[in-house]
Amino acid sequence: MSHTPFKICGVKTHDVLDASVASGAAHIGFNFFAPSPRYVDPAQAAPLIARVPANVGRVAVLVAPDDALVAAVVAAGISILQLHDVTPQRLAELKSRHNLPVWLAAGVRTRADIAAAERHAGPADLLLLDAKAPNDAPLPGGNGLAFDWRLLVEGRPRRAFGLAGGLRIDTVADAIQTVAPALVDVASGVEEGAGVKSVNKIMAFANAVRAA
Repeated sequence: MSHTPFKICGVKTHDVLDASVASGAAHIGFNFFAPSPRYVDPAQAAPLIARVPANVGRVAVLVAPDDALVAAVVAAGISILQLHDVTPQRLAELKSRHNLPVWLAAGVRTRADIAAAERHAGPADLLLLDAKAPNDAPLPGGNGLAFDWRLLVEGRPRRAFGLAGGLRIDTVADAIQTVAPALVDVASGVEEGAGVKSVNKIMAFANAVRAA
């Protein structure tokens, strides 16, 4: 029986990368947004990216990135661009220029936010729905917050979508059963502290996904 694919996001070290791969993660996320506690620069990320098996997605988390940063992460071996705070035109431009799958990450608090995200997704290959950040938050995602997943039962997008935002070992199975997303994405939910991943929590999260 197949399980929902999952992404371990914000990987910064070899041991966490190897544990994420061993856990069965379909995707590994590398965060290139400097204010984040999970930040790595492209030069730091390159040897990590090189360790990822060919069958596992290598995802760049990018917030309103300039052309130079996108080019640098692509050169480092990234295989998917996850874009935050971009226009549909910018998303389409980057997808076309780099010929890579592109995910649009969007914050959700209400059903209207889901509809707006779907309108703005353009040619995105996946719509990644996260909890909308508080107004004073320095990060657009990765804040450990969840939104009301029942909104997706009532207002399900008409395209493939992933679920992020506050997923934890004890909640991910319920999220999968309630929403049936194409992907679940975890960052803070497998950490001991901000940006510090726990190998044991990664394995426990993977087991919870499979159990769902």
